Amino acid sequence: MHTSNFSRLHFAHLPTPLEPMQNISKALGGPNLWIKRDDCTGLSSGGNKTRKLEFIMADAVDQKADSIITQGATQSNHARQTCAIAGKLGMRCHILLESRTGFEDDAYNHNGNVMLNQLHGATISTRPAGTDMNAAMEELAQKLRDDGKHPYIIPGGGSNEIGALGYVNAAIELTTQANDRSLKIDHLVHATGSSGTQAGLVLGMAGINSGIPVYGVGVRAPKAKQEDMVYDLAQRTAVYMGLNPSVVAREQVVANSDYVGEGYGQPTKSMVEAVKMLAQYEGILLDPVYSGKGFAGLIDLIRKGHFKKGENVVFLHTGGSVSLSGYPDTFDLPGYI
Repeated sequence: MHTSNFSRLHFAHLPTPLEPMQNISKALGGPNLWIKRDDCTGLSSGGNKTRKLEFIMADAVDQKADSIITQGATQSNHARQTCAIAGKLGMRCHILLESRTGFEDDAYNHNGNVMLNQLHGATISTRPAGTDMNAAMEELAQKLRDDGKHPYIIPGGGSNEIGALGYVNAAIELTTQANDRSLKIDHLVHATGSSGTQAGLVLGMAGINSGIPVYGVGVRAPKAKQEDMVYDLAQRTAVYMGLNPSVVAREQVVANSDYVGEGYGQPTKSMVEAVKMLAQYEGILLDPVYSGKGFAGLIDLIRKGHFKKGENVVFLHTGGSVSLSGYPDTFDLPGYI
């Protein structure tokens, strides 16, 4: 696996830490839990999109883009990181936010990632739930072209063959860290949404024959759809890298969508428990949409015996704690004493 054949910028804080979580491991009484801190990638408070953007923004520079267009839900972590690096590179950034959850409160619509998008200088426009966001981005791109601009469109989540290269690299990085400390990783678990993170991880782990299975906890789509999206992107990324797509077997793509709850971005009791547990046991902040539901799935699966005592399980933290301020009433926190 040789990603240095592809254009890449270097602004992420890498390698991200791999840390044991002894307190919560003891509290749950199951496997030995570790955390891969991709919330510490450094770009606008960090997150998993930073790895993808190192490759995507390099491609934008190669294509002489002067403006970036991307889309996501209102509290999109991807949008925040994209407009941050766009500004650093001297490009205008146009964010299209889909009102995917239907929340109308001020905290959700103006705090968290939305506020940071504005601080980074992005222009923001909103679309109702169900909008064809790809078509909306292309419409805006054409307007910019008509004005003499050179826009570059980034898909939601940065999830295409170029972005997935960031998590092919992450698979190699994590395996190297494990090797350096003689840690046998039995399972790698993470929240999976737009599919780029999981596709890159599955391809990377398969490509280096690591033997580390990747387990995605879905945050939006049903199981079959989520797995199909990941498998399709993993194969397309393999072809993009000049590899045989058969390097990834269909059975290597596993997503569990039992923890989505009522829908994308909708709080669940298990998510609230997971966010509070990791904050109180390990001093680490998860987010309500992705990593919170991903870790909630991990907790429940440990309690059900899916992950065994004595195994080493790594949870990949995809970041996003900025969005906690968009959910101020979700966690039923006590007032001042």
